[in-house]
Amino acid sequence: MEIRFLPEAEFEFYEAVQWYKKQKDGLDLEFVLCIDEAIERIKRNPKMFPITIKNARKSLVKKFPYILYYEENVEEIIILAVFHVKRNPKQWQRRV
Repeated sequence: MEIRFLPEAEFEFYEAVQWYKKQKDGLDLEFVLCIDEAIERIKRNPKMFPITIKNARKSLVKKFPYILYYEENVEEIIILAVFHVKRNPKQWQRRV
C-alpha cells in the first residue's frame, strides 16, 4: 500500500527533523527511523489503531512525543499530520 503525506504533514515532519538535528548529533536520524517504524506498523495493519475524528486514526511514535494521524482508502494511506503531543489538536483536525 502506498503512503502519501499531505503537504502540511510533510512540513511538520521536516520541521521536527530539523529541530532534533539541532538538539543532538544523530537524534534526527533516530527520529526518522522511529517515524519509519510507525509507518511500517500502520502499513502492516492500518485498522489496528484507534479512530480519533471522522475516519482519521492515530499511531504513537515510539521514543518521541509525536503522533501520526492518518486515513486509509483502498489505494493508499494518507498521513494527515506528524503532530507533537503538546500542540493543540485543532490545528490538524481541519485536514480531515
